[in-house]
Amino acid sequence: MTKTNERTLKENAMNSPRNLWKLLPLTALPLFALGCSSTQPPRELIDARAAYARAQADARVTSLAPTQLHVAKTTLDTAERHFRDEGDEPETRDLAYIAERRARYAEVQAGLLTAQRQKAEAVTESQRRLAMSAQQSQSDLRQTKSQLDQEKARRQQAELRAKEAMDSLARIAAIKQEDRGMVITLSGSVLFASGKWTLLPSASSRLEEVARALKEQEGRNITIEGHTDSVGNDASNMTLSQKRADSVREFLVSRGVPADRVRSVGVGEGRPVADNQSTEGRANNRRVEIIIEASRETGGNQPAGTLGSGIQPSSTGSGSGTTTQPNR
Repeated sequence: MTKTNERTLKENAMNSPRNLWKLLPLTALPLFALGCSSTQPPRELIDARAAYARAQADARVTSLAPTQLHVAKTTLDTAERHFRDEGDEPETRDLAYIAERRARYAEVQAGLLTAQRQKAEAVTESQRRLAMSAQQSQSDLRQTKSQLDQEKARRQQAELRAKEAMDSLARIAAIKQEDRGMVITLSGSVLFASGKWTLLPSASSRLEEVARALKEQEGRNITIEGHTDSVGNDASNMTLSQKRADSVREFLVSRGVPADRVRSVGVGEGRPVADNQSTEGRANNRRVEIIIEASRETGGNQPAGTLGSGIQPSSTGSGSGTTTQPNR
């Protein structure tokens, strides 16, 4: 066999299909190495994927910025395709960076819209509260006005009742206005027997009228003063005047005049209104005076029309309006 034939046989053996598989690993190694190196995505693409996933998971973004989120998804898909086709190229990284920015913009837009909505809700709530407050104020004003109107009507009715009571009382007793208040004067001989402090049966009808009038004088303090003439000694006259004042007080309280507003005082013969040298003068000095103190609201001046038509202004030391009764 010649050398030429021997070389030909060896070449044919190498080209045999049975021997081709031995050459495959050697030819595939560069391609495998190239494929492994191209599957690693660039940092920009990784960041873009994370940014979009975070935005997509945020309910605010999906509800308030769906358009911006869709634009970010479209840009990310483009970057992914470019990476699969071209690998880690500058254009791939640029597209991935844009996708990340757009995902972040969607988050910012959603946050801005959320803040605007919260601000609008806060303004609406504030306006609602102000409206409710204004309505409540109006309601309070109406209620206050109604209460004032009711109080005014009640006072007017009370003043009318007081006037009617005093008008009726003026027919049986002397009534006058002094600095200390309104003074109702009842003759002692009408109320008591001579030297006694027990009320006469005939005194009841007069004191009933007095009690009715006093009960209409709301909130005013009342003083009952007993007075005597100069007959007898000072001590006995002081005792008698005190007991007579007490008897009148007890009767009035029993007829509904508030006990805490009524006090009784014995004056004796110390404040005569007439000359004790005459019978008429002594009769005028034997008396019971009921003083209705001036209210604080009126400052000592009784409102017009509430004193009764029979009331006269007082002159110091005079017995004007007092009925003269004989001593019994």
